[in-house]
Amino acid sequence: MNERARKLKNIRPEFAASLINDNMSSDERFQNLVLRPIVKLQHELLMHVFRNYIVKHKKVFYELSLESRMDYIENAIHKNMKFRNSIKGMIIGMFTVEEYQIYIQNSSALNKRMMNIVKERLMSNIQLFDKPEFLAAV
Repeated sequence: MNERARKLKNIRPEFAASLINDNMSSDERFQNLVLRPIVKLQHELLMHVFRNYIVKHKKVFYELSLESRMDYIENAIHKNMKFRNSIKGMIIGMFTVEEYQIYIQNSSALNKRMMNIVKERLMSNIQLFDKPEFLAAV
C-alpha cells in the first residue's frame, strides 16, 4: 500500500465489524468498508456544502415545511446533476487507487448507494439547516 492510500485509510472513522459478513454482496461490502466511513469523515464538509446550496438557491428551503424540506434534499441529491457531481467528487477524491478500481467496475450502482447515504445523512441532520439567525456557530 502506498503512502497516500495508508494515510487515507488511517483518517477514516472505523465502523463496527458487524457491518461486514460473508453473505453480503460486493457492492454492500464496498458501501460499508469504503463509502460509509468516507461520508462520515466528510460530514462537516457535506453539511456546509448543503447549507451553501440552500443559500445559492434563494433560501426557499427556509420557507418549507419539514416534509417539503425532506423532498428538497431528495431533489437536490437526485435531480441536480451539478450538485450531485460535486458531492460525488468529494467522496471519490477520498478513494485509494485500489478502491477507485473497484468503484469503476460498478459505478452506477455504487453511485446510488453513495447518494442514498449522503441523502440520509442530510435528512438526519436537518435541524442543522434551520434559518441561520436561529443557529449558534455550528
